[in-house]
Amino acid sequence: MAEITPVLSMKNIGKAFSGNQVLQDVSLDIMPGEIYALCGENGAGKSTLMNILFGMPVISSTGGYTGKVLIDGKEVQIKKPQEAIAYGIGMVHQEFMLIPGFTVGENIKLNREPLKNGALSRVFGKQLRNVDFEQIEKDAEASLDRLGVELDPHADVETLPVGYMQFVEIARELDKSNVKLLILDEPTAVLAESEAEIVLDIIKRLSKLGIAVLLITHRIGEIMYVADTVTILRDGLNVKTMKIADTTAGEIAELMVGRELVAVKQRDRDESENKEIAVSIKNLRVDMPGERVSGINLDVYKGEILGIGGLAGQGKLGVANGIMGIYPTFGEITVFGKPLKLNSPKSSIGAKFAFVSEDRKQQGFAPDLSIEMNMVIPAMVNHDEFFRKFGPFHQIDKKKVEETAKKYIEEFQIRCTGPKQEVKSLSGGNQQKVCIAKAILLQPDVLLVSEPTRGIDIGAKSIVLETISRINEETGVTILFTSSELGELRQVCDRIAIVSGGKVADILPPDATNEEFGLAMGGK
Repeated sequence: MAEITPVLSMKNIGKAFSGNQVLQDVSLDIMPGEIYALCGENGAGKSTLMNILFGMPVISSTGGYTGKVLIDGKEVQIKKPQEAIAYGIGMVHQEFMLIPGFTVGENIKLNREPLKNGALSRVFGKQLRNVDFEQIEKDAEASLDRLGVELDPHADVETLPVGYMQFVEIARELDKSNVKLLILDEPTAVLAESEAEIVLDIIKRLSKLGIAVLLITHRIGEIMYVADTVTILRDGLNVKTMKIADTTAGEIAELMVGRELVAVKQRDRDESENKEIAVSIKNLRVDMPGERVSGINLDVYKGEILGIGGLAGQGKLGVANGIMGIYPTFGEITVFGKPLKLNSPKSSIGAKFAFVSEDRKQQGFAPDLSIEMNMVIPAMVNHDEFFRKFGPFHQIDKKKVEETAKKYIEEFQIRCTGPKQEVKSLSGGNQQKVCIAKAILLQPDVLLVSEPTRGIDIGAKSIVLETISRINEETGVTILFTSSELGELRQVCDRIAIVSGGKVADILPPDATNEEFGLAMGGK
């Protein structure tokens, strides 16, 4: 019996950006009709691997990659998406690529519209041929029938439910006559459960048609339901490739989280301590693009550090942004028993919240101002501090401003020339320390800290985490600490709430097993 050739082989793939190795010696083989799952935490290397396969410009413009890509056993060099499409590779991106105002059929046939001769083309040539809308309808119906989806090709795509938009995306790839491998990037991420089930059944149907499917997902339940094979990436390495029949959801979860994490900090907590609720969140919904919250219920205890974790796009960042009124927010929030007015940053600050945003460049600091002014301006504006008052007149107390800035520069080990240095000239880690000092000077009862170590070096990370922990221990301030780094959460938090699909999947102690965290992050 002849050996079957993989439709796709990627051999010993490596890729570095500016000296940072993001993929190293990654290999995979996908057979015709196989459903092959690729999973891993944020930053594991999944997107970079797909960018290589689909010939995205970011790869060639940064020096290319090492290793080989083979289609049907023949080595190829894919340098742009058009070449990937010519080789029979289709891709449905996580963000929809549909055009509002166009019909379902027009979106399916986009850039491949069939043409027919008309009166002008017969006289002036084929460049004046007309779009054959009748053929568009027939082709669109054929693709939708292959998926087993009933959908009117004449319907305006922008009026469709989100799930049906996903069906149109898949039908568009299926309409390409030579498609042999379809990449689906988190195809159920924004779908309701019932819609997600239909998409998973469609994936099975594609497999029966002989089309290989490369499924990128973090949802372990979906992997167990549809996949034949799974590869787990972690820190740019291929940790393990397994047949689904030979593994379990628990093993996949543990391998995905996997690495030995920073030792869990043993926080000295008296079990009999007062469990007063500082912040109570009921049915919180936040319309934050890419991080929507769809009904979170959560109690935060006074004096604790509560971690908010989860994968990208699952809603963890929306919690703090919703509390601060930065994006449209619905539900109920009470602070020490008093209701908080939603959608009002001023009310949140008045309720003694302070926020260290994940987007420090846009919301964290004023780059052209000095370190000292960045630290004190919020307290000046909101609490009328750092002024010398002469009757109705106010004058900035420059001595107090400078002394306060010097105190936090020393305490937070901010590397700078002095309080007058502009914040834009600092490193990312030192900018983040300025943001934390600014928040502390508001003297909050509740401190919201989101992604405090994003984009900073390992030494600065350690200082930032130690600072957060020390602030909590010395002042008793309640902290809601959001991070994509599970190791950080386990290091400093009392409890960790894992958000998946815009809701709390589980609340775990920091010493819970890797499997428990992995399953929660996978929405199971």
